[in-house]
Amino acid sequence: MTTFAIIRFVHLISVITFLFIYLFKTYKLLFQTVEQQASFKAKTKVLEMIVSALFLLTGGYMLTQIPEIKPMMYIKIALVLASIPIAIIAYKRSNKLLAILSLVLIIASYGLAEMSKKPRIDKSTAESMDGATLFSANCSRCHGDDGKLGLTGASDLSVSTLDEAGVMSVILNGRGTMTPYKGVLSDEQAKVIATYILGLRK
Repeated sequence: MTTFAIIRFVHLISVITFLFIYLFKTYKLLFQTVEQQASFKAKTKVLEMIVSALFLLTGGYMLTQIPEIKPMMYIKIALVLASIPIAIIAYKRSNKLLAILSLVLIIASYGLAEMSKKPRIDKSTAESMDGATLFSANCSRCHGDDGKLGLTGASDLSVSTLDEAGVMSVILNGRGTMTPYKGVLSDEQAKVIATYILGLRK
């Protein structure tokens, strides 16, 4: 498992834990007494600090590894950054409306992050059957023009031992941190990319 894959996994776990903590905090703010809220806060204070730190640190690291930050990602970052001070104010002042708003912003940011992962083929290459053109448009951002770049945990294609069918399978179905391209690229396009990738080997 690559460093990026490990950090991505830690980020995912911290995001899910962070979300559950805020779901419980919001529930308690809306439906339980001040004493019950204080008890929950005391029990989860250290965990929340650790999870929040992991959430921000791993997210920051991953941003430095992404070859292209899409507009959706900027919106996601803005929502996360906006939700934090709103949440702090909400829970300090027991403001139910602000707590709900903060939770909505966090959930919305997660949804936008998932949407930004979906690959989109460039219109100029949508019908292309040229391996080099398709590779450049869809693969080189993480793998590099020579297949060796290795951003976001991408494999070094120049030393891969997969055959053409194996490469096609990874392109279409994804593997590790790689997003599947099934439905974005046709089987024929995946095949010409796979042929091109085999040519990158030493």
